[in-house]
Order: sequence, then C-alpha cells, then structure tokens
Amino acid sequence: MAKKSVNVSVSSKETRGNIDKMIRRFIKKTKKAKIVEQVRERRYHKKPSIKKKEKRQRAIRAAAREKQKKLKAQERRNRKR
Repeated sequence: MAKKSVNVSVSSKETRGNIDKMIRRFIKKTKKAKIVEQVRERRYHKKPSIKKKEKRQRAIRAAAREKQKKLKAQERRNRKR
C-alpha cells in the first residue's frame, strides 16, 4: 500500500473570512481525508493477525449494514403500494 500525502487547507475566500466556518470546514476535510483516523491507527504497532481479524470484522459489519439498508428500502417500497 503506497503512502498517500494529503495536504488539507482552507482559504479565507472559501469561507468569506468567517473563522468559525473555516474551522468547521477544516475539520470536515480532515475527517474526509481520514487523517486523524490514520494517526490513531499508527500510534501503536498491531500484529498482522489482529489487522486481518479487524478487517474481517469490518467487512462483516458493512455487509450487515448493507443488508439492513436493503430491507428498509424494500419496506418503504411496500408501504407506498
């Protein structure tokens, strides 16, 4: 996996000089780039077996979430009929 360098910046023109808006936009951009998440992840060493286990668990959760979304969408479609 190649390391990807991300530079997040917010200009005052983007937020029309509003400092509060600038801070909120910066926080949003860092969350979207997953910068804080990466720092937390890399803070301590994880054994490869643990990484695999967590990846597997994330995949299972994501699949369950997708299944739940499809069921809810189906229910919504059936209610409209």
